Amino acid sequence: MKIKFLVLGLVMSLLVGFTGYAKSGLIKVGIINNPPSESGYRAANVADFEKVFTKAKGYEVSTFYSLKNDEQLNAASQFITDGVDYILISAAATDGWASVLTRAKEAGIKVFLFDRMLNAPNSLYEAAVVSDMANQGNTAVKWLKAQKLPEYNVIHIQGAMGSDAQIGRTAALDKEFKAGTMKKVVQQTATWDEAEAKKIVESVINSKKKFNVIYAENDGMAKGAVAALDEAGITHGVGKQVVIMGFDCNKWALRELLAKRWNYDGQCSPFQATVIDGMIKKLEKGGKLTTKKVISQEKGFDAKTITQKDIDTYGLGQ
Repeated sequence: MKIKFLVLGLVMSLLVGFTGYAKSGLIKVGIINNPPSESGYRAANVADFEKVFTKAKGYEVSTFYSLKNDEQLNAASQFITDGVDYILISAAATDGWASVLTRAKEAGIKVFLFDRMLNAPNSLYEAAVVSDMANQGNTAVKWLKAQKLPEYNVIHIQGAMGSDAQIGRTAALDKEFKAGTMKKVVQQTATWDEAEAKKIVESVINSKKKFNVIYAENDGMAKGAVAALDEAGITHGVGKQVVIMGFDCNKWALRELLAKRWNYDGQCSPFQATVIDGMIKKLEKGGKLTTKKVISQEKGFDAKTITQKDIDTYGLGQ
């Protein structure tokens, strides 16, 4: 009898060591995200997930950060090999995910998307808690058209190509370029980087090309663009030579609107972690999800109407 119990105990010990579940009792989650250094938005997004997905709240978390889609895909494959319970993804690019998500489903691992959509059948993920990037672009361009400028000569600084944010924020402006209602002075990616955006605008200034709008797909790139204008002595903001547009609504950027040095900033909410936590807890209790896609409510801010209360309520960071 003693031998029987010893053997049973050894088997249980091996199982615990292999899975980790009986040992910890925690839900294993692998989070794939862009690095916090990408932008003020991303720093807030990362902080939100770090606040919600903790050991104290029942999670064992592994996180991988990269702006490269192939590296993110490799990380997802590793999480599958590691046997996590859930994989949470903010994809660097929209394409290339169907195969790895299929593998996750076959392994019994549940997937959630956050911040951004990707191109894969919705049967491969439990739910997506995201921003409507196309609506962000449409809202911004609608605002720009409403300014009724005598002409629109636009420097368009794009984010990381192929990302949901870049695709959505670009589409509405591309429509105007194709229609001939706005002129594309330059359209180039700075991959969310402030210094690269500054170089793009410096190049346009040096070329002597005429422009009166800078449409930057995040606040950091708008900041870099403005630095180039300041060095060249070109005025910007309300009633000035160049209209400045950004996205994400960092507090420092909204303060630029309040001071009328910028003209427009599009909101992008980084807070998805609590919603996903609630969905996971529901699944863990045997419940079912009834909503496949949760879209964050967002709007744009105009320098002519923004208030300090808006900054305090909607601004990110400090």
